[in-house]
Amino acid sequence: MMRDRESSDEEDDRENLIQQNERVNDHPKSPLRSTFQIDDVKDRFAFNRRFNFTFSKRYFLAIILPVLVLILYFTTDIKNLFQTTVTNIKYDGSINSMRESELRALYLLRQQQLGLFKLWNHTLVNDSSISKSSAVEDFKSDLLSQISLNKQIQQALLSSHQLGNLLITPDNSTDPSLGGLGRCRKVDHNLSQRKNVEWKPRSDKYLFAICVSGQMSNHLICLEKHMFFAALLNRILVIPSSKVDYEFNRVLDVDHINKCLGREVVVTYEEFAERRKSHVHIDKFICYFSQPQPCFLDDERVKKLKSLGVSMNKLEVAWSEDVKKPKKRTVQDIEAKFSTDDDVIAIGDVFFADVEKDWVMQPGGPISHKCKTLIEPSRLIMLTAQRFVQTFLGDNFVALHFRRHGFLKFCNAKKPSCFYPVPQAADCINRVIERASSPVIYLSTDAADSETGLLQSLVVFNGKTVPLVKRPARNSAEKWDALLYRHGLEGDSQVDAMLDKTICAMSSVFIGSSGSTFTDDILRLRKDWGSASLCDEYLCQGELPNFIADDE
Repeated sequence: MMRDRESSDEEDDRENLIQQNERVNDHPKSPLRSTFQIDDVKDRFAFNRRFNFTFSKRYFLAIILPVLVLILYFTTDIKNLFQTTVTNIKYDGSINSMRESELRALYLLRQQQLGLFKLWNHTLVNDSSISKSSAVEDFKSDLLSQISLNKQIQQALLSSHQLGNLLITPDNSTDPSLGGLGRCRKVDHNLSQRKNVEWKPRSDKYLFAICVSGQMSNHLICLEKHMFFAALLNRILVIPSSKVDYEFNRVLDVDHINKCLGREVVVTYEEFAERRKSHVHIDKFICYFSQPQPCFLDDERVKKLKSLGVSMNKLEVAWSEDVKKPKKRTVQDIEAKFSTDDDVIAIGDVFFADVEKDWVMQPGGPISHKCKTLIEPSRLIMLTAQRFVQTFLGDNFVALHFRRHGFLKFCNAKKPSCFYPVPQAADCINRVIERASSPVIYLSTDAADSETGLLQSLVVFNGKTVPLVKRPARNSAEKWDALLYRHGLEGDSQVDAMLDKTICAMSSVFIGSSGSTFTDDILRLRKDWGSASLCDEYLCQGELPNFIADDE
């Protein structure tokens, strides 16, 4: 942000003209006319002519000097002109032309702003018929961005001129923030048009969920796809035991899923085992993936299942399917390959399965229900996230998932790479901050302090550093995390991860890390909750890293 220059002190230059009050002495009368009288007359005539010319010149000077002073005042920096420092006593002939150019630019920018806003109004004529077009939404967003930028340029230029703020009159009609027309407004996903399937399971048929690949975010996506399979196959989904998988009951509200459908569609492993009287047997194990190993099931996971008391028949393969090159499958494919009358079936890890992607990835998911989303954080985590936002962030903040640990090698193995130098990342973040006009950023990261410290110093908006806020360590004086502490959830790494996701999902604008399932799960929540913004994007989306290290 440009600093306002102080206006020059007003100085009055006064010229005291010496009044010529000379009086001509009368010559004494002489009785005799001298032969030199003619010369005397000539001398008097010359004197009077000189007197009248001098008098007229002084009047002319008296008139012209104030005019010259006024011209000098308005065209010269008086303050700098009279500075005593020798090095500053110089004349720059370009000052006048520079100021004329600035004032001309202000006029043209004002005209441009009015023209752009007329164009914006033109896009609203048939808004109801084109609001579903992403191209039109992008066009509107770009227009609003230009209008706002135009206004900032005007203010910046005017700050260097006296009485500059008086040159622009208030004009609320060109304020892009009016009427909810902000550049980063929420995305309307029109959930009423969502394509979905009814999940009405038979009470004695189960699908035993098994998720192996990756961390918690991968497993949540795997569970979401299992729910879709269970709905297609009319089966109740069995949530994995914490002895072989994550403690889902600490981060998810399992009862919430049943309430959203108004019937029992999921059960915990413990509930399932009790119904089966501890005789847990998988009647049919049909592998969705055949490579690199059947069901993408490693020996360690098989041992954990057996130690839990789970028995199973021999693994079968539904088709030839590689996790590295999954084929596109349809609902008809799933029903044809996995429909059976067996009570308990399993299909293995389906994280990489590509089944009706547009259907599965739509806001709200592919299953008919009466909630915003089926898989969401537990009530305790939701309340804790809300309390944190109220304490530290407020209603207008940008959330940034800045994935770094292990991401350098992962990203450089991809073409193109998704790992950006910190200064380049800061530039990308600054552009989003300018669009969102948010005063604070919530930082969810696994980066070292050396990286986040550098990032903090480079994230600037309007000349001010934008704070990067991370969740602080436990402090008894702060009450935002009291619920987690009282319920014994404080310090749990998976609870902390879900809390981070929840806070990010509540943000005004979200910047994610491309290729991260942690980011993907946040984007899912934002779509389902209706908090997704037109400004949401991956970090440096559409850009290549300006430097990429060589391969090993």
